Amino acid sequence: MKVSYVGNDIVLDDVKCLDLDLTLDCGQAFRWEKQADSSWSGVVKGVFLNISKMGDTIILKNTSKDDFENIWIDYFDFNKDYVEICDTLKQDTLLAPTVDAYYGIRILNQDSWEALCSFVISQQNNIKRIKGIISRLCRIYGEEVRSGFYSFPSAKRLSNLTVEDFENLGTGYRAKYLERLAKDVASGVIDLEKIKTLSLDDARKELLNIYGVGIKVANCALLFGFGFYDAFPVDVWMKRVMEYYPDGLPQCFDGIGGIAQQYLFHWARNHL
Repeated sequence: MKVSYVGNDIVLDDVKCLDLDLTLDCGQAFRWEKQADSSWSGVVKGVFLNISKMGDTIILKNTSKDDFENIWIDYFDFNKDYVEICDTLKQDTLLAPTVDAYYGIRILNQDSWEALCSFVISQQNNIKRIKGIISRLCRIYGEEVRSGFYSFPSAKRLSNLTVEDFENLGTGYRAKYLERLAKDVASGVIDLEKIKTLSLDDARKELLNIYGVGIKVANCALLFGFGFYDAFPVDVWMKRVMEYYPDGLPQCFDGIGGIAQQYLFHWARNHL
Protein backbone atom coordinates (compact mmCIF):
# COMPACT_ATOMS: atom_id res chain seq x y z
CA MET A 1 0.00 0.00 0.00
CA LYS A 2 1.37 3.39 -1.04
CA VAL A 3 0.31 6.48 0.95
CA SER A 4 0.20 9.94 -0.65
CA TYR A 5 -0.86 13.26 0.86
CA VAL A 6 -2.73 15.36 -1.71
CA GLY A 7 -3.90 18.64 -0.25
CA ASN A 8 -6.27 17.78 2.58
CA ASP A 9 -6.84 14.27 1.24
CA ILE A 10 -4.96 11.03 1.79
CA VAL A 11 -4.70 8.69 -1.18
CA LEU A 12 -3.90 5.02 -0.72
CA ASP A 13 -2.82 3.10 -3.80
CA ASP A 14 -2.67 -0.65 -4.27
CA VAL A 15 -5.14 -1.43 -1.47
CA LYS A 16 -6.11 -5.07 -1.87
CA CYS A 17 -9.15 -6.87 -0.49
CA LEU A 18 -11.29 -3.97 0.72
CA ASP A 19 -14.83 -3.56 -0.56
CA LEU A 20 -16.37 -0.50 1.12
CA ASP A 21 -19.98 -1.48 0.40
CA LEU A 22 -19.56 -4.98 1.81
CA THR A 23 -17.49 -3.85 4.80
CA LEU A 24 -19.46 -0.78 5.88
CA ASP A 25 -22.93 -2.21 5.32
CA CYS A 26 -22.64 -5.84 6.41
CA GLY A 27 -24.08 -5.48 9.91
CA GLN A 28 -20.89 -4.96 11.90
CA ALA A 29 -21.16 -1.13 12.07
CA PHE A 30 -24.31 0.95 12.02
CA ARG A 31 -23.35 4.59 11.45
CA TRP A 32 -21.81 4.75 7.97
CA GLU A 33 -23.95 6.44 5.31
CA LYS A 34 -23.56 5.92 1.59
CA GLN A 35 -23.50 9.17 -0.37
CA ALA A 36 -24.89 10.00 -3.81
CA ASP A 37 -21.40 9.69 -5.34
CA SER A 38 -21.06 6.15 -3.88
CA SER A 39 -18.58 7.31 -1.23
CA TRP A 40 -19.26 6.66 2.46
CA SER A 41 -19.36 9.12 5.35
CA GLY A 42 -19.24 8.43 9.07
CA VAL A 43 -17.85 9.40 12.45
CA VAL A 44 -15.34 7.35 14.45
CA LYS A 45 -14.01 8.45 17.84
CA GLY A 46 -15.53 11.88 17.28
CA VAL A 47 -13.79 12.36 13.90
CA PHE A 48 -15.69 12.68 10.60
CA LEU A 49 -14.48 10.89 7.46
CA ASN A 50 -15.59 10.58 3.86
CA ILE A 51 -14.01 7.60 2.14
CA SER A 52 -14.26 6.40 -1.45
CA LYS A 53 -12.71 3.73 -3.64
CA MET A 54 -11.84 3.48 -7.31
CA GLY A 55 -10.17 0.26 -8.33
CA ASP A 56 -7.41 -0.38 -5.81
CA THR A 57 -7.22 3.30 -4.81
CA ILE A 58 -8.79 4.57 -1.57
CA ILE A 59 -9.34 8.29 -0.96
CA LEU A 60 -9.83 9.65 2.56
CA LYS A 61 -11.13 13.19 2.16
CA ASN A 62 -10.34 16.17 4.37
CA THR A 63 -8.43 14.23 6.99
CA SER A 64 -5.10 14.77 8.68
CA LYS A 65 -1.96 12.68 8.83
CA ASP A 66 -2.41 12.36 12.61
CA ASP A 67 -5.98 11.06 12.26
CA PHE A 68 -4.89 8.68 9.51
CA GLU A 69 -2.09 7.26 11.63
CA ASN A 70 -3.98 7.24 14.96
CA ILE A 71 -7.50 6.28 13.85
CA TRP A 72 -7.97 5.15 10.26
CA ILE A 73 -5.06 2.73 9.81
CA ASP A 74 -6.28 0.67 12.74
CA TYR A 75 -10.00 1.16 12.10
CA PHE A 76 -9.82 -0.15 8.53
CA ASP A 77 -7.11 -2.69 9.40
CA PHE A 78 -4.83 -1.38 6.67
CA ASN A 79 -1.76 -3.10 8.14
CA LYS A 80 -3.27 -6.58 8.06
CA ASP A 81 -2.64 -8.78 4.99
CA TYR A 82 -6.20 -9.68 4.02
CA VAL A 83 -5.05 -11.25 0.76
CA GLU A 84 -3.13 -13.84 2.76
CA ILE A 85 -6.05 -14.26 5.16
CA CYS A 86 -8.49 -14.89 2.32
CA ASP A 87 -6.10 -17.34 0.69
CA THR A 88 -5.96 -19.20 4.01
CA LEU A 89 -9.75 -19.25 4.37
CA LYS A 90 -10.09 -20.61 0.83
CA GLN A 91 -8.38 -23.79 1.97
CA ASP A 92 -11.90 -24.67 3.10
CA THR A 93 -13.58 -25.82 -0.11
CA LEU A 94 -17.02 -24.88 1.22
CA LEU A 95 -16.01 -21.28 1.94
CA ALA A 96 -13.76 -20.70 -1.08
CA PRO A 97 -16.53 -19.74 -3.56
CA THR A 98 -18.03 -17.33 -1.01
CA VAL A 99 -14.71 -15.58 -0.45
CA ASP A 100 -14.43 -15.12 -4.23
CA ALA A 101 -18.02 -13.89 -4.54
CA TYR A 102 -17.83 -11.38 -1.69
CA TYR A 103 -14.13 -10.60 -1.77
CA GLY A 104 -13.16 -7.55 0.27
CA ILE A 105 -15.05 -7.88 3.55
CA ARG A 106 -12.89 -6.65 6.43
CA ILE A 107 -13.33 -6.48 10.17
CA LEU A 108 -13.55 -2.89 11.38
CA ASN A 109 -11.71 -2.19 14.63
CA GLN A 110 -14.43 -0.18 16.30
CA ASP A 111 -14.43 1.68 19.59
CA SER A 112 -15.17 -0.84 22.35
CA TRP A 113 -17.80 1.29 24.06
CA GLU A 114 -19.70 2.04 20.86
CA ALA A 115 -19.54 -1.58 19.70
CA LEU A 116 -20.79 -2.95 23.02
CA CYS A 117 -23.69 -0.49 23.18
CA SER A 118 -24.58 -1.10 19.56
CA PHE A 119 -24.79 -4.84 19.95
CA VAL A 120 -26.82 -4.59 23.14
CA ILE A 121 -29.25 -2.53 21.05
CA SER A 122 -29.08 -5.12 18.25
CA GLN A 123 -30.68 -7.89 20.31
CA GLN A 124 -33.83 -9.24 18.62
CA ASN A 125 -33.67 -6.29 16.21
CA ASN A 126 -33.26 -5.74 12.48
CA ILE A 127 -30.52 -3.60 10.95
CA LYS A 128 -32.82 -0.77 9.84
CA ARG A 129 -34.25 -0.39 13.34
CA ILE A 130 -30.82 -0.68 14.99
CA LYS A 131 -29.53 2.14 12.81
CA GLY A 132 -32.54 4.29 13.67
CA ILE A 133 -32.09 3.87 17.42
CA ILE A 134 -28.36 4.55 17.30
CA SER A 135 -28.91 7.57 15.06
CA ARG A 136 -31.34 9.08 17.57
CA LEU A 137 -28.98 8.29 20.44
CA CYS A 138 -26.12 10.12 18.75
CA ARG A 139 -28.21 13.04 17.51
CA ILE A 140 -29.69 13.74 20.94
CA TYR A 141 -26.74 12.96 23.22
CA GLY A 142 -23.67 13.13 20.97
CA GLU A 143 -21.81 16.14 19.61
CA GLU A 144 -22.37 17.35 16.04
CA VAL A 145 -18.99 17.12 14.31
CA ARG A 146 -20.26 17.81 10.78
CA SER A 147 -23.70 18.85 9.58
CA GLY A 148 -25.91 15.82 10.26
CA PHE A 149 -23.08 13.70 11.65
CA TYR A 150 -22.62 13.13 15.37
CA SER A 151 -20.17 11.52 17.75
CA PHE A 152 -21.19 8.47 19.73
CA PRO A 153 -21.98 9.70 23.28
CA SER A 154 -19.60 8.65 26.02
CA ALA A 155 -20.48 6.37 28.91
CA LYS A 156 -20.17 9.36 31.21
CA ARG A 157 -22.72 11.30 29.16
CA LEU A 158 -25.16 8.39 29.05
CA SER A 159 -24.70 7.53 32.72
CA ASN A 160 -26.96 10.48 33.54
CA LEU A 161 -29.86 8.98 31.62
CA THR A 162 -32.76 7.06 33.13
CA VAL A 163 -34.37 3.90 31.82
CA GLU A 164 -37.20 6.09 30.54
CA ASP A 165 -34.73 8.24 28.60
CA PHE A 166 -33.44 5.15 26.81
CA GLU A 167 -36.98 3.90 26.21
CA ASN A 168 -37.80 7.20 24.52
CA LEU A 169 -35.18 6.36 21.91
CA GLY A 170 -37.11 3.23 20.98
CA THR A 171 -34.82 0.75 22.71
CA GLY A 172 -37.69 -1.18 24.29
CA TYR A 173 -36.71 -3.81 26.86
CA ARG A 174 -33.03 -3.07 26.15
CA ALA A 175 -33.35 0.29 27.95
CA LYS A 176 -32.65 -1.22 31.36
CA TYR A 177 -29.53 -2.93 30.02
CA LEU A 178 -28.19 0.29 28.50
CA GLU A 179 -28.90 2.30 31.65
CA ARG A 180 -26.92 -0.14 33.81
CA LEU A 181 -24.16 -0.51 31.23
CA ALA A 182 -23.55 3.23 30.95
CA LYS A 183 -23.36 3.65 34.72
CA ASP A 184 -21.07 0.66 35.22
CA VAL A 185 -18.64 1.71 32.47
CA ALA A 186 -18.62 5.35 33.59
CA SER A 187 -17.93 4.35 37.21
CA GLY A 188 -15.21 1.86 36.32
CA VAL A 189 -17.13 -1.20 37.49
CA ILE A 190 -16.68 -2.43 33.91
CA ASP A 191 -13.16 -1.81 32.57
CA LEU A 192 -13.30 -2.11 28.79
CA GLU A 193 -9.56 -1.55 28.31
CA LYS A 194 -8.73 -4.35 30.74
CA ILE A 195 -10.99 -6.75 28.85
CA LYS A 196 -8.88 -6.18 25.73
CA THR A 197 -5.82 -7.57 27.52
CA LEU A 198 -7.44 -10.89 28.49
CA SER A 199 -7.58 -14.17 26.63
CA LEU A 200 -10.61 -14.69 24.40
CA ASP A 201 -12.27 -17.05 26.88
CA ASP A 202 -11.67 -14.74 29.85
CA ALA A 203 -12.78 -11.67 27.92
CA ARG A 204 -15.97 -13.46 26.92
CA LYS A 205 -16.63 -14.40 30.56
CA GLU A 206 -16.21 -10.74 31.58
CA LEU A 207 -18.73 -9.59 28.98
CA LEU A 208 -21.19 -12.34 29.89
CA ASN A 209 -21.16 -11.02 33.46
CA ILE A 210 -22.62 -7.73 32.19
CA TYR A 211 -26.35 -7.28 32.74
CA GLY A 212 -28.15 -7.90 29.44
CA VAL A 213 -25.21 -9.36 27.54
CA GLY A 214 -25.66 -12.86 26.15
CA ILE A 215 -23.34 -15.04 24.11
CA LYS A 216 -24.18 -13.52 20.71
CA VAL A 217 -23.76 -9.92 21.90
CA ALA A 218 -20.54 -10.85 23.69
CA ASN A 219 -19.01 -12.47 20.62
CA CYS A 220 -20.07 -9.60 18.33
CA ALA A 221 -18.56 -7.03 20.70
CA LEU A 222 -15.36 -9.07 21.06
CA LEU A 223 -14.94 -9.40 17.30
CA PHE A 224 -15.85 -5.87 16.24
CA GLY A 225 -14.84 -3.81 19.26
CA PHE A 226 -12.15 -5.63 21.23
CA GLY A 227 -9.86 -7.02 18.53
CA PHE A 228 -10.59 -10.73 19.01
CA TYR A 229 -10.49 -12.04 15.43
CA ASP A 230 -11.27 -15.57 16.59
CA ALA A 231 -14.60 -14.65 18.18
CA PHE A 232 -17.35 -16.39 16.21
CA PRO A 233 -20.85 -14.89 16.65
CA VAL A 234 -23.71 -17.29 15.96
CA ASP A 235 -27.20 -15.99 15.22
CA VAL A 236 -30.15 -17.55 13.40
CA TRP A 237 -28.32 -17.28 10.07
CA MET A 238 -25.11 -18.80 11.37
CA LYS A 239 -26.99 -21.67 13.03
CA ARG A 240 -28.13 -22.65 9.55
CA VAL A 241 -24.59 -22.30 8.22
CA MET A 242 -23.20 -24.51 10.98
CA GLU A 243 -25.26 -27.39 9.60
CA TYR A 244 -22.72 -27.45 6.78
CA TYR A 245 -19.95 -28.07 9.36
CA PRO A 246 -21.21 -31.05 11.39
CA ASP A 247 -17.65 -31.89 12.47
CA GLY A 248 -16.85 -28.35 13.62
CA LEU A 249 -14.99 -25.51 11.97
CA PRO A 250 -11.97 -26.32 9.79
CA GLN A 251 -8.44 -25.77 11.04
CA CYS A 252 -7.81 -23.00 8.50
CA PHE A 253 -10.26 -20.81 10.50
CA ASP A 254 -8.01 -20.89 13.58
CA GLY A 255 -7.21 -17.37 14.77
CA ILE A 256 -9.33 -15.75 12.04
CA GLY A 257 -12.69 -17.39 12.66
CA GLY A 258 -14.39 -14.03 12.97
CA ILE A 259 -13.33 -13.04 9.47
CA ALA A 260 -14.59 -16.38 8.16
CA GLN A 261 -17.84 -15.75 10.01
CA GLN A 262 -18.41 -12.49 8.14
CA TYR A 263 -18.13 -14.22 4.78
CA LEU A 264 -20.40 -17.05 5.93
CA PHE A 265 -22.90 -14.62 7.44
CA HIS A 266 -23.06 -12.55 4.23
CA TRP A 267 -23.57 -15.68 2.16
CA ALA A 268 -26.32 -16.90 4.48
CA ARG A 269 -28.22 -13.58 4.36
CA ASN A 270 -28.21 -13.70 0.56
CA HIS A 271 -28.79 -17.39 -0.10
CA LEU A 272 -30.61 -19.09 2.80
